[in-house]
Amino acid sequence: MAFDFKKEYKELYMPKSKPDIVTVPSMNYIAVRGTGDPNQEDGKYKQAIGLLYGIAFTIKMSKKSDHQIDGYFDYVVPPLEGFWWQGERHPVDATLRPDRAGRREGVDGIDYAHKEKFHWISVIRLPDFVTEDDFLWAVNEATKKKKQDFSKVEFLTVNEGLCAQCMHIGSYDDEPATVEMMHEFMEQQGYELDITDKRLHHEIYLSDARKVAPEKLKTVIRHPIKRKEK
Repeated sequence: MAFDFKKEYKELYMPKSKPDIVTVPSMNYIAVRGTGDPNQEDGKYKQAIGLLYGIAFTIKMSKKSDHQIDGYFDYVVPPLEGFWWQGERHPVDATLRPDRAGRREGVDGIDYAHKEKFHWISVIRLPDFVTEDDFLWAVNEATKKKKQDFSKVEFLTVNEGLCAQCMHIGSYDDEPATVEMMHEFMEQQGYELDITDKRLHHEIYLSDARKVAPEKLKTVIRHPIKRKEK
């Protein structure tokens, strides 16, 4: 049976509908960065998702190619995820960099009335056995076979560390209520929000929005935190 990250790491992918604290290890991802409304038909976000899955499945099916990845085992492609923020980015390049923003409607720096202002890094987790060289092979292979430009796709390492997270069930637009509950919980536990220039609002999409009714969508929401200073 294929290895399923959601089942093997339930603490990261299947949290309860009540907030909890989790320490997230460093992970490698396939990533595409962009801006704009994720709901726009044929917009940058939906194009990015196509690019991500193109590379994800090229790597998964590498077992049938001449490129045999050391340590490969059969697995289910992990779910789509995203890091989100609004506002200008810092001029100096960094792995992840939103502006630090104040709370608005329970979500730091996010105004749901203006989705066109979104900045995002859309990602799919890579198994640990996939190296950057394997990733580069997949980009070249997909480019040749699909006759498509995959130059926007990158190999990204993210170490989230200490976070609060919760399962949100319902529309994406209803997330502020869940986030507010998370923030109240973290404060009760002696933590505070730690969204910085390298730590972002994070979502993991466990439902296919094309097939699931908005009120039944399952999304893991994760925010970076730190201990309150005494």
